[in-house]
Amino acid sequence: MAATHARALVSDLDFRPAEPEADAKLLDRLTLFRIRRWSPIVAVSPPDGIWLDLSGAAHLHGGEERFCRRLQAFCGRAGFTARIAIADTPGAAHALARYGGEDIAIIPPGGVLRALSSLPVAALRLDGAALGAARKFGFETIADLLPVARGPLARRLGMAAIDRLDQALGGKAEPITPREDLVIPMVERRLLEPIGTAEAIAQVMQDLLKDMAEVLQKKGLGARSLRLIGLRIDGGEQVVAIGTSRPTREPAHLLRLLKLRIDRIDPGLGIEQFRLLAPHTEALDAENLGAILAGETTVRDPARLVDVVAGRIGSGCVFRVAPAESHVPERAVRPDSPIEAPGSWPSWQRPVRLFARPEPLHRVMALMPDQPPRRFEWRGRAYKVVAG
Repeated sequence: MAATHARALVSDLDFRPAEPEADAKLLDRLTLFRIRRWSPIVAVSPPDGIWLDLSGAAHLHGGEERFCRRLQAFCGRAGFTARIAIADTPGAAHALARYGGEDIAIIPPGGVLRALSSLPVAALRLDGAALGAARKFGFETIADLLPVARGPLARRLGMAAIDRLDQALGGKAEPITPREDLVIPMVERRLLEPIGTAEAIAQVMQDLLKDMAEVLQKKGLGARSLRLIGLRIDGGEQVVAIGTSRPTREPAHLLRLLKLRIDRIDPGLGIEQFRLLAPHTEALDAENLGAILAGETTVRDPARLVDVVAGRIGSGCVFRVAPAESHVPERAVRPDSPIEAPGSWPSWQRPVRLFARPEPLHRVMALMPDQPPRRFEWRGRAYKVVAG
């Protein structure tokens, strides 16, 4: 329905724009996180779910029940509500998580048939035509499908319904295509003795950056972000991170940025191990320096200056002003990347006059609620809208 119609029915309705691409990216990030923490076989179950294969991994997390509680607590801290189901087949887990009556459902081996019998037919992930046919023939739950012979059931609901039913009950395999986790470039140093001074930490940073530069050069990559993790002898971790405006693998520049973070490292009784990771990398090929060496270019790259300043005051405080199409002057600009060249100002027509304050219109009439007005009164005079 139209937004105005919905607001007329529910005055305090919460409207938010749908962002399917952003949702898909978020699910992908959560999938990668779970690959690195919980299970090597994880896949996205669109549009709002994630599959995890716990075969051989549940005991590492204290058993299935404890793992479910930890997973639910993690989702709660991240701001999400979660329904978790563990079953023999992916189809059964999918059905119980979305149509079951419990937030955490753990089905013992061999109990899939009993657990799925009371669920609606929609739990089998059928399309709209199959669901319409199921309602037409009086199939409400999965238990209603079980006594029917496969031939008549296939003629009524289609072969896809038979496949989904077999997959849920374990009669047909449903392999999970796992999300591949690209290896994050990482180097580390294990020290003979714990260190705690800023000079010693800076020396380890320099050594790690040289090793990281070699790793990135072999892969043809440049770092956009680096994360330094120091493991203290008491078991604690000290983590500092930097970011760059352009991909780079120059140790001297990256060391300068990391040194700005030394005062944030609390060595405690001493740090005995360091790891340096590059979680965000981009392709970095060789550059043609012929024009620069010949003096044919005078444009200097501000990326290094931007990185140093952003490291001191924050990346959100360094930006350029870019033009934006708006009739309101204070909205005609927007913050942009500080290393991007500013674009030209667009040539759009602005109103001849702008009021200091919005002025009310009376008796506004439109053909439909979501359409532009066709008539209104302003300052005692009636106006007809020719186009809008």
